Amino acid sequence: MAAPGKKSFPLRLDPALYTALERTAAGDFRSVNTQVEVLLREALIRRGVKVATSEPAKRGRPKKEESND
Repeated sequence: MAAPGKKSFPLRLDPALYTALERTAAGDFRSVNTQVEVLLREALIRRGVKVATSEPAKRGRPKKEESND
């Protein structure tokens, strides 16, 4: 399932291309999905396309609010 705020879609890849993606993703300590996203962003930047970065998903517990007792 896609993370909140992420668009999901099916993608068919040549098996050799997927294997290369797996290898590079492992070398960068990323998932294949994240590696594809990084490579697409890099390619768009090289072409001069500006891509806004979304705020990362919030992780962990929310900070406790201080009370004024």
